[in-house]
Amino acid sequence: MPEGDTIFRTARALGRALIGKQLTGFRSTYTFLTRFDDDTPLMGQTVASVDSRGKWLLIHFSGGGTLATHMLMSGSWHIYRPGERWQRPRDHMRILLENSDYVAVGFSVPVAKMLRPQELERALRIPSGAIDVLSPEFDPVEVTARLGNQQQDQIGDVLLHQGVIAGVGNVFKSEICFVTSTSPFCKVVDLSPEKVAELIATSRKLLKANVLEDSDDQIVTFGGRHRRTTNQADPSASLWVYGRAGDPCRHCGERIRKRIQGFDARVTFWCPRCQPMPDGSDVDG
Repeated sequence: MPEGDTIFRTARALGRALIGKQLTGFRSTYTFLTRFDDDTPLMGQTVASVDSRGKWLLIHFSGGGTLATHMLMSGSWHIYRPGERWQRPRDHMRILLENSDYVAVGFSVPVAKMLRPQELERALRIPSGAIDVLSPEFDPVEVTARLGNQQQDQIGDVLLHQGVIAGVGNVFKSEICFVTSTSPFCKVVDLSPEKVAELIATSRKLLKANVLEDSDDQIVTFGGRHRRTTNQADPSASLWVYGRAGDPCRHCGERIRKRIQGFDARVTFWCPRCQPMPDGSDVDG
């Protein structure tokens, strides 16, 4: 599943291709999108802005509507010049937005909805900027309060809770816990206020480091660029623990472990020596 950094970069690229330009084409295999508002058709409107909220991508139109999409595991947005060959089959297209310069194609997008302004404000699953780690509106006090409501949950699970801190996914969950020397299986109630503050700050730091510009081509989506948390350019050394079960820890040499965690059965990676449980107990890997 794309994490918050991927969606942020995608929104930035789509914005550069679409903002301020009149739509000359709009198609979707989802008929409920094309029938959104017969009185205000999308054709002829301009894209007012594009932004991300956690793992949601929002395209705002001049007529007041917002196209909200969530990629889950399969979806992606591509940007092409008119007539350029698509990199995925045409029958994977779910949404297409076109202007005189670019064609934006949403492939295999599993979740899409068109929202009026008041509906966007009430959309419970779309997080506010206050809890989105990549938003300029991010409020660590608000996130701290929400973490405090999850006292009996393991921090590895809570970091994935998009209603607590939005944008963190499974890769960053494991990396954040390692960087802060926190066991992902530790309950929130056992974390000190200083550790909670460190986890929140590290979440933002690691994701922000992965949305820095790295290409002269301003119209790109996430692809071909390795996510990094170690500051190492070598792709094979770009992460501390994620995907490295059985390999030696880059800090202490202990074997990295992995374990299924949480109701969603997500895989967690950690170093038992660098990330001990507060009570000194061991977690089988």
